[in-house]
Amino acid sequence: MERNQIIGLILIFTTLLAWTFLNKPSSEELEKRQKVRDSIALVEQPVPKKADTLKSVTQAQTQNLPDSIVKAQNETIFGAFTNVSAGKEEVVSLENDLIKIQFSSKGGKIISATLKKHYKTVVDSAGNEGKTLVTMLNNPANKFEYLLPLSNNNTISTAQLYFNVSKEGNTVTFRAPVDETRYFEQKYTLAENDYKLDYKISSQGLEAILAPSTKSIALKWENHLSKYEKSEQFEQNYSTAYFREVDESTDYCKCVSDDTKELKEKGIDWVAHSNQFFNTSLISNKTPFGPSTLSTKMTDLKKSEDVKIITSDITVPLENGGHDMTLYIGPNEYKRLVAFDNKMEEIIPFGSSIFGTINRYVIRPFFDFLSQFIGSKGIVIIVLIFIIKMLLYPLMYKMLYSQAKMGALKPELTHLKEKFKDDMQKQQLETMKIYREYGVSPFGGCLPMLLQMPIWYALFRFFPASITFRQEPFLWAPDLSTYDVFFDHGVDIPFMGTHISLFTLLWAVSTILYTYYNMQSVDLSANPAMKYVQYLMPVMFLGFFNSYASGLTVYMFFSNMINIIQTIVTKKYVFDESKIRAQLLKQKEKPKKKSGFQARLEEAMKQQQAVQEQKKKKNS
Repeated sequence: MERNQIIGLILIFTTLLAWTFLNKPSSEELEKRQKVRDSIALVEQPVPKKADTLKSVTQAQTQNLPDSIVKAQNETIFGAFTNVSAGKEEVVSLENDLIKIQFSSKGGKIISATLKKHYKTVVDSAGNEGKTLVTMLNNPANKFEYLLPLSNNNTISTAQLYFNVSKEGNTVTFRAPVDETRYFEQKYTLAENDYKLDYKISSQGLEAILAPSTKSIALKWENHLSKYEKSEQFEQNYSTAYFREVDESTDYCKCVSDDTKELKEKGIDWVAHSNQFFNTSLISNKTPFGPSTLSTKMTDLKKSEDVKIITSDITVPLENGGHDMTLYIGPNEYKRLVAFDNKMEEIIPFGSSIFGTINRYVIRPFFDFLSQFIGSKGIVIIVLIFIIKMLLYPLMYKMLYSQAKMGALKPELTHLKEKFKDDMQKQQLETMKIYREYGVSPFGGCLPMLLQMPIWYALFRFFPASITFRQEPFLWAPDLSTYDVFFDHGVDIPFMGTHISLFTLLWAVSTILYTYYNMQSVDLSANPAMKYVQYLMPVMFLGFFNSYASGLTVYMFFSNMINIIQTIVTKKYVFDESKIRAQLLKQKEKPKKKSGFQARLEEAMKQQQAVQEQKKKKNS
């Protein structure tokens, strides 16, 4: 690229930054937009069903109506389930060494799940940090209700019913009886030393009570995902609904915008509502779920305590009046999810294609292996870097050797600059001839870097996705799964936030120093603008990595340090410049065969030079 092109790109990038900052809507404009959205949402609300209307009327008038009228209204709404349409809510719990789950008899649903081995950081009013256990599914706005179609054309929700409760060992049963032999039942059994529950529903003897030919019931599951991580924006972008259709790969709703998936054609094996590191999944054990609709809604992180709202409308088939399922409420631990043998481990966003494969089957198991012997995850990262760098050192050696050969040709290149100082095209053409004459490839240092890119990109996805690093400290970073805060300046700078990450800053500085050291042996006189691009890139990426997982910036910084050590040791103690110069002179004497690529490159340069000369003649 020519200098003018580089300057143009920098100006475009600067203009985009300025435009984004200057056109940021004011708080008044944002409030006005929200009012418009709220008005539209109000207009688009569906008309209430008959049962819902009757219920609201009943709730508003119950206090002023005689008991006989209230009873008649309830019988109209709830039909055979009238006897469980009122009652007293009872809370019961199941627990093991990993989790404590609380249930409510109203609706027979889970109202909280506390993970005993996982914590989240909380900040009090004085700004002091502390830790509390991660609790899932405890938002009062959550819904988990079955819609039962009755023979009287009403539809009632199990959330309106007060279930009878019985508990035996680690099993709790919620039953909404019509009489002694007919009932709707939900049964939960918590496994030992695990985060999963066997979950069964049963509609015993309800054939005459439910609408004719009822072969399935609708489940409405709404989950307000709570905030558990310091980097709220990152957590929101990694939280979504996952699902797997029968005989298909795992799929998901969009992560950075509202989305809806209409799943009508095939059955569904499971549905998961997932945060960055935790998920709640509903798995069908036998017959797949039927047609379903999954939707995700983004939240305003500055105003809401939720990172995302996920709604799943699922069709649950009734097999002999019931359905067997499994509930998983816990961390996104690879080995636990892979044990389900239904691709649930793909909830962990390690990436797709070759990058996901490298993370799942190379980096993850190797990291777990090292963790068996090393307690600190930060030290494991450094050991992993060292091993990778040693394995890739032959490529590094070739890159440095190519640079050394180009450095040894400085006298010849300097002579060319003086000879053709007024003709840049001719200078570049003659430079390529010298490279071919001495057997030097200017692209010799590129291949090693390209071969490392898949590993680097895989790690880019690995660190913020793996729960292994969550709340694991290293040096000044308290949590390798999110950014470290060296200094909180309190000013929200675009692309930077309100903090400075020290590991990101050290990476940028070390990259500039490493670039400066390498550029001493590289001749960029033909295109001096490239020299400044080398230094500009780490500065531009400061804003991106400033809020990234510190596990990655730890890797990048120490990777740079090992690169610098390898480069200095190799150039100072391995290479002999006089021998390299002698080899180049010997190479010069050999007959040369021009490659097809070199021939095409030189021909293109000659044509460009001819065009430039014609322009000069016209101008003169």
